[in-house]
Amino acid sequence: MANKKVLKSQDISGLAEYIASEKCKNVVLMLGAGVSTSAGIPDFRSPETGLYANLARLKLPYPEAVFEINFFRKNPEPFYTLAHELYPGKFRPTLTHSFIRLLAEHSLLHTCLTQNIDCLERQAKVPADKIIEAHGSFASQHCIDCGRTYDDATMKRKVLAKEIPKCEKCKGLVKPDIVFFGESLPDEFIRAIPNVAKADLLIIMGTSLTVHPFAGLAERADRACPRVLINLDLVGSIGKRPNDVVLLGKCDEMVQALCNALGWEEELLELWAQTEMKAHWEADEADAEDAEGEEDEEPEEEKSTAEDLVGVITDAIDRKLNLEESKGENEDVASVTAAAPAKEGADKKEDVLTIPVKEEAERVDPPGKL
Repeated sequence: MANKKVLKSQDISGLAEYIASEKCKNVVLMLGAGVSTSAGIPDFRSPETGLYANLARLKLPYPEAVFEINFFRKNPEPFYTLAHELYPGKFRPTLTHSFIRLLAEHSLLHTCLTQNIDCLERQAKVPADKIIEAHGSFASQHCIDCGRTYDDATMKRKVLAKEIPKCEKCKGLVKPDIVFFGESLPDEFIRAIPNVAKADLLIIMGTSLTVHPFAGLAERADRACPRVLINLDLVGSIGKRPNDVVLLGKCDEMVQALCNALGWEEELLELWAQTEMKAHWEADEADAEDAEGEEDEEPEEEKSTAEDLVGVITDAIDRKLNLEESKGENEDVASVTAAAPAKEGADKKEDVLTIPVKEEAERVDPPGKL
């Protein structure tokens, strides 16, 4: 039974025929950063343009420190600089995200396991009870000291105003429920692991399958269950089983081709049209900054430091940063370095978390790299 072929062909045509059959009732998805690349999620890892590289120029002990819980306790400002750039509402869900919702509309979606923290599955209106965020997300937040839940609207206002939120009860730091290096994976993810064995179709999209324990889920599928890889490159063990399907290419393009074969393309485009965003983000941002500015005026020196941090992310201010570097700007940077933990053990933490990236995100990274 394990070696029995259930697909007539290992291509889009054979996959579409199987999805449309009575044999396919429980589809489980495994999503990586590649499903969000066309949404414009900023790149973390590319040598010249990645946010990690820009943060490194601030002389952090190592770029990943921005996602270290111990470093966050000492200096949360770098993380909230990134949070301002990544916060939900700035990016539109992709066609691939709408495809996930479409599977749910056809009562086929069992579980959507995602490594991404961008909340784009939620924005595409994939049913919340189907989404498992393996590494957490920006969807909720808590005080890291007392555990108190922090209000969503207040959190958004603080992030947009480039302010660091503090707990209203104990004044401790508030952090989105994203899994940082050194933190445990969500209980929801651990409980959902057995769902992979229940799948009669496993679709793996936009992931290098190098980050564990998420990467190991692909091996939990039943031997007779078709496994589909939609990715720029061949990864993991996909392709070694008789019912594996490998579709190399961009996620959106492969998904659209599959929906066309299923006769779902019009539905897909209709759902994606519903995700079109209104141009309200800049206005929200300006309102938040005005409100926070009235409540708490910062000293001029602190404002300058915040602008320096934002500068490493936007090209325009980045050029300004370079021009002023010789005028003593490194004094602000030194305060960040002094608060940072040592890099000891950092390499061992890389298999805890994956971060969404932009260009070439679906390609395989060197083993052991984020």
